[in-house]
Amino acid sequence: MTIKLKNLDKFIVVGDRVLIRPEEDSSKTASGLYLPPGVSEKEKIQSGYILKVGPGYPTASNMDEEPWKEAKEKVKYIPLQAKEGDLAIFLRKEAFEIEFEKEKLLIVPQSSVLLLIRNDFLDMI
Repeated sequence: MTIKLKNLDKFIVVGDRVLIRPEEDSSKTASGLYLPPGVSEKEKIQSGYILKVGPGYPTASNMDEEPWKEAKEKVKYIPLQAKEGDLAIFLRKEAFEIEFEKEKLLIVPQSSVLLLIRNDFLDMI
């Protein structure tokens, strides 16, 4: 997978969300029929590669201190399972579509990701 987006570092994904580049689906069925573009976009489940990942779920802050005082510690997060480069299978209806540099991207909450496929074995070679 090659990332062609030049300004991807400008994105800061918030909370438990991931930024996904959807896989380009074939508009042709196995039997050779061509499908209109709207059909594949209405599928319930879709796949795509994760480009950016949010910090995760924030943990509860220390409630012993007075709430009007400035916090001494930074917010801590429980990290997400998803990592950049993973192939994600997710629920399409939960995704928010944006367009950046003429490319369609999706913002998806971690709870909508059904499966992650990670190619760790390539790193070991």
